Amino acid sequence: MNKIELLAPAGGMAQLKAALRFGADAVYGALPQFGLRAYAGNFSWEQLEEALALVHSQGKKFYLTMNILPFQDEMDAFSAAAKRAWALGVDAALVSDLGAFLRVRRDVPGLPLHISTQANTLNAEAARFYHEMGAERIVLARELSMNRIRDLRAHLPQELELEAFVHGAMCMSYSGRCMLSDHLTGRGGNRGACAQPCRWEYALVEKKRPGEYIPVDEDGRGTYLLSAYDLNMLSHLPELISAGIQSLKIEGRMKTEYYVATVVGAYRHALDALKDSEESYQQILPRLEQDLLKASHRAFNTGFYYGDPAPAAGAAGFTQNMEYVGRIMDWQDGRATVLLKNRFYVGDTLELFCPRGSIPFRVEGITIKETGEQVDTVSIAGQQVIIPLPHQAAEGDFLRGPNRNHQGA
Repeated sequence: MNKIELLAPAGGMAQLKAALRFGADAVYGALPQFGLRAYAGNFSWEQLEEALALVHSQGKKFYLTMNILPFQDEMDAFSAAAKRAWALGVDAALVSDLGAFLRVRRDVPGLPLHISTQANTLNAEAARFYHEMGAERIVLARELSMNRIRDLRAHLPQELELEAFVHGAMCMSYSGRCMLSDHLTGRGGNRGACAQPCRWEYALVEKKRPGEYIPVDEDGRGTYLLSAYDLNMLSHLPELISAGIQSLKIEGRMKTEYYVATVVGAYRHALDALKDSEESYQQILPRLEQDLLKASHRAFNTGFYYGDPAPAAGAAGFTQNMEYVGRIMDWQDGRATVLLKNRFYVGDTLELFCPRGSIPFRVEGITIKETGEQVDTVSIAGQQVIIPLPHQAAEGDFLRGPNRNHQGA
């Protein structure tokens, strides 16, 4: 258990700080180029240096995502970026393309390499090939069942680490190798620019009756024939660990800092309870599963771990039971300075969400920090307000409250 890594997404500096504060052992993020999330905040070279200093000061790790499929005319820049990242101190780079892997292994021999899920590693022969060429870790293809992971692990050297996704959005195509976005929008998913057309609502049109849309009903919210459910393996951590997974990966480099904090916090508490005993873990699970519902999510399933996903597709939009209403900027003597995200009112019952867990309290007053005006409600995102908060808090904690829209953001 002491060797199990909780790996969190860091789409930018805010998400990275939330991941560290709420218990991640390592984070993964990208430069503006060469990762598969071109529209995430990502890290400039200056930000990467700052991020590495912060991560390493806490004894944690930063893995640089470089799993784009590069063209020949990009290979020199790809290799140069890997060399510069290694010089700055990244702990590993994730790659998916075989040519990119071989080039970096030759040009930057000291940089540890992890094989991305986009490489679709499904069997021990492929995993051993990468290991013999110098890979330290395999991020397994998402199509593997728990039994197949266990069998694969038994055929591999112990020093080769295995990583698997445990939570978050899933791609409708084979381990992310999808051409749908490229075909429909010209934005290539394997180039980091996926437009997520699998999440769109579709209808059937007969060629000779243009404009007559025939719905193919899924539910009352629309028709989502291709949209995959979100993965949630919180209640199956013992099976994953016993199967030989050493790094538990949360998906979500396009997600907010609040989402990252919520999911990382739930998995951190679960893993810590499991270190104590299976009984402690089972006791805490119901509360943690409820915590996961407080962040924006699609309906959950367990992916391919126990056979084909059921249901396989049809997930509609996001929902969440509570919403992110503010971020703690400062707390002194029972008063908190809050950076506003969403409206709340005097009299609302909010939750202080911090690494200790969720602590409910009633809002007894709201003061606009800039003017000192006392108000009954606030609604301007980015405004700073001061509220009485009887529970100890710190910068980087969150406030969440009633979700009046009943949908996720």
